[in-house]
Amino acid sequence: MTAQNPVGDDLAFLTALRHDLHAHPELGFEEERTSRIVASILEEAGIPVHRGFGGTGIVGVLQVGNGTRRIGLRADMDALAMPELPDRAYKSKIPGKMHACGHDGHTVMLLGAARALAANRNFSGTVYFIFQPAEEGRGGAKKMVEDGLFGRFPCDAVYGLHNMPGLETNEMAVVEGPQLASSDSWRVVFKGVGTHGAKPHLGRDPITAAGSFLAAIQSIVGRVVDPLQPAVVSACALQAGDPNALNVIPDLVHIGGTARAYASHVRDQLEEEIGRLAQGTAKMFGIETTYEFIRRIPPVVNNPDATRRALKAARRVFGKKIRTVFPPSTAGDDFAFFAAEAPGCYVWLGNGPAVDGALHHNTSYDFNDNAIASGVAFWTTLVEQELSEAGD
Repeated sequence: MTAQNPVGDDLAFLTALRHDLHAHPELGFEEERTSRIVASILEEAGIPVHRGFGGTGIVGVLQVGNGTRRIGLRADMDALAMPELPDRAYKSKIPGKMHACGHDGHTVMLLGAARALAANRNFSGTVYFIFQPAEEGRGGAKKMVEDGLFGRFPCDAVYGLHNMPGLETNEMAVVEGPQLASSDSWRVVFKGVGTHGAKPHLGRDPITAAGSFLAAIQSIVGRVVDPLQPAVVSACALQAGDPNALNVIPDLVHIGGTARAYASHVRDQLEEEIGRLAQGTAKMFGIETTYEFIRRIPPVVNNPDATRRALKAARRVFGKKIRTVFPPSTAGDDFAFFAAEAPGCYVWLGNGPAVDGALHHNTSYDFNDNAIASGVAFWTTLVEQELSEAGD
């Protein structure tokens, strides 16, 4: 096995495994079958397995030689609650659930690397194979940390990998600094006084207030946040009144949405400003309001040293097919909780063209099997370089 082709005859096995996982998707904290398969494959490779971190999370530990450096490699395992439309041979067998973000591929690539590293043992140190549940908004990384992941398995660095449609399968982006935005939720309730739609002067209309608020929140990014600092505030849910009672002004309007930022002080600004506008709007219209800002996932920001190490491995595997400039995503990933515990780097592996426009979280999306060998090669090379006898 070489760094460029570490899988060899293993590729057929890994591809079949990926198809099996794709056909049996499991949502966050429900990855019982997936976890059993992961644990079994690790144990067959002679890698000790630790279960129960974050409920269904798995950690495989491979220690070779006398090296003292310890690194963590993370793959997420969960699927999404959405239907799969194309009739593939390995289409999801579970109605309303599908691997629409490629976590089936992430799991398989890390398993392939674990098998290759356990067979070759061409390094000196300790690598932790972290198979994380519930990345898709259910808090799996945070739960693993709370369960003592880094107390039990302290890391000198931790790495994450995600597929990226649009990049070629033999191409990787490794970039220092912000990679993914914070992902927070907010809720506003306007409480007025309901009345007959023909007699609005007898009540306090929360719907008109909500309209004013929804127009005003777009001024946060345009007029409050530094224009050199990216940010997003989106209202994504609105509930008021009854469509069968079109002559009734309701008492309540519920609004909810998301807020995204790459810098912690901008994240603080968004929380403060959404609340300020909600309170101000309520006061202007003479109604009441409640406001909640739910901090879910911090931004993913690549550490300079960890990025340098990842880039060194990527250049060995991909040669000139490396991007060191690549736009960050406004999506979120709770890998941020791991990167808060150890220097972290999150890299993008090409998934090939977006077939028929099917990007992540699309009902037609599929992980590209041609990326499996590239992902295994990167993980394997990273470990062998990071944990080399000579050190770095």
